[in-house]
This record gives sequence, C-alpha cells and structure tokens, in this order.
Amino acid sequence: MPSARFFATSPKGVESILAKELKALGIENLKTAGGGVHFEGSMETLYRANLWLRTANRVLMQLAEFPCPTPQILYQNARQYRWNDWISAQQTLAVDCNCRNSAINHSHFAALKIKDAIVDQIRDSTGSRPNVDVRNPNVRVNAHIANDRCVLSLDSSGDGLHMRGYRRQATEAPIRETLAAAIVELADWNSEGFFIDPMCGSGTILIEAALKALNYAPGLLRVGSRSFGFQQWRGFDQQCWDEIVSEARNQVRERIPGRLLGYDLSRAAVGIAKNNVSTAGLTSHIRLSRGDVFNLHPSGHTGIIACNLPFGERSGDAEALVPLYKGVGDILKQRCTGYKAYLFSGNLKLVKSIGLRPSRRFAVQNGPIECRLLEYKLY
Repeated sequence: MPSARFFATSPKGVESILAKELKALGIENLKTAGGGVHFEGSMETLYRANLWLRTANRVLMQLAEFPCPTPQILYQNARQYRWNDWISAQQTLAVDCNCRNSAINHSHFAALKIKDAIVDQIRDSTGSRPNVDVRNPNVRVNAHIANDRCVLSLDSSGDGLHMRGYRRQATEAPIRETLAAAIVELADWNSEGFFIDPMCGSGTILIEAALKALNYAPGLLRVGSRSFGFQQWRGFDQQCWDEIVSEARNQVRERIPGRLLGYDLSRAAVGIAKNNVSTAGLTSHIRLSRGDVFNLHPSGHTGIIACNLPFGERSGDAEALVPLYKGVGDILKQRCTGYKAYLFSGNLKLVKSIGLRPSRRFAVQNGPIECRLLEYKLY
C-alpha cells in the first residue's frame, strides 16, 4: 500500500505536544491543525502511532475527500469508494459525522446518507450488506463536513486512546488519561527526584508519569483485552503488529530513578487510586497514602508537584474554593523551594487566588471547558 494520510486528534492546546510525540516516533512531514496533527506513513506507522501516542485521542486514516453541496451528491460520492476493501459484509459498522459551515448541517442525517452509500456499495459488490452497530462496531467510519466538502476516514483506534484500561474506577471530575499525559509532558520530568500529586484523586497523573518514566507504551495496557480499530480491518497485518508489540515490550525499563508520591484527603479516593495503580501494574513504582494538601512538606531538593485542582464545576460554589487555592499558593511559596509546580484548573478566576506569578501558562481545552495549566518555578 502506498503512503497513507493520517490525522491524530487531540484536545485543543495539546497539538504541539502531540507533534513532538509523532516526531519522536520518526514521523516527518507533520502539519499541526486545530484539534490534531496531520501526518503520512505506512500501515506500520499507523500501528505504532496507536500503540505509543500518549496525548492523542484517536488516529484517523483518510480515505477520500470530495464536494458535498447536497445530500444526493454526498451519497453519490461516498458510494464511489471501494468500501469492501476494508469492510466485509459480515462485519458491523458505524458512521460518526460532524458538520460546520455547510449546506448539510445535520450531522445525524449526513451520517445516515454515508451509511446508506457504504452498505449499498458493499451489497452491489458482494450481494450482502454489513449491519449497523452504533455502540460496538467492528469498523468505525468518520466523516468531517466543512465548507461543503467531506473528508471520509476510518477510525483506526476503535475505543478512544484515552481508554488505556487501567482506570476501572474514577473520582469526581477526573481528567482524561490523555490530558494527564499532556500535563506530564509539559512538566518535562526527567524521572529523577520526586513527582508528587498532593490531590491525586483516582491517580491518573501519577500513572501517566510512571508509564512515561518506564518508557511503557500506553497502548500495551489494552493489547489482548481491548481491540484497536485497525485490527478489524480487512488486510490487517498480524505479523507486523506482533513485531511492533514485542519491540515495545522489550523497551520497557525496570525501574524509575525518582519517586512518585500521591496523597488525597479522601480515603475513598486513595482506595480508587490504589486499585487503578494495581491494574496498571505500577504498585511497586507509586506510593499512595491519605493526606491533606495543607500538610504537604516535600522532602528532597528537586522535583515536580502536579495536580488537577477542583474548580467548582461539579463540586459546588467556586467561591468556597478560594481558601484552597490561596492555601496551595502559600504552601508552594513557603515549603516547596527547589520544585516546579504544575497546577491545572478550569476556573480562570480562581487561579488568581494562588497569589504566585506563573512562569508559563498553557491554554488547554478539557471537553467544553477552557482550562489553564500554570507552571511555577519555586526558587
């Protein structure tokens, strides 16, 4: 197969980090766009991207692009593609679609037209047609319609790449694994010294930090239990995939030079975090215990402090959190000299209560919420 075109999606604000990850995999000719990164490569490139990318939500493989000024033209152009090269009549499929700035402005209607085109084309070629399964399809098709043009892609990831498989339970308002990985990447921890999350919740940031420090490909956690989308495609190269997985397993480090510590005031949260850490196979690398952020006295002279601060979206009145933010700022200033702190929050007013001047600010979209990751160098 000639070089294919791919698009790795990410939260807005994370695109540059994702591009850095792709470059580290040896992938060139990257083009950053809003919500992701375009790149090219072989099927082996696609397999590696799904296995190794920490901050990508999904990896799409572009199949066709064409004008779609009317529903009928959308149907006709979608039907011209050789869908049975990728989907058999015995498989199930689903079509996801989003529309903007186009005459076709109803995503569900557009998805139905594309679905009809796919099943009609396969039925014409084989005499039978695939069924639709919107919840757990074998093959997922992605359609992006903008300015009366449609881009059709296959979703190579299946379940979103944030679904590593280790988070069986979660505390209130957790951040996605991919966003936690982005925080770890921005913190640029060198795996030495301390990495502390004083409000660890379900342990996601600590787990992502440990996986990176161990050079553990996040996709390894779902190999064998949670299939990737490309494994259902016709022409899937099992031997190539097995070699990539084996290579990744051989690159996992045995130990982390530094120490990962997590605390939470909630006894239930600590229990959930311990279960998640255990599921990820990281119990020997992460130490968790019950503790109040106001009692934080980090030992050692260097390290990272990172946490996802509550911001009132689900936990109640944001004004009630002002003392927490002010207290965290005081603790960082008084007790954490020599550390760098990374505080993530979705309330741009509350972060002013921290009372410290951040050395850097990163704007990151967490679902519909505009958030900030604030870096503080604590001299």
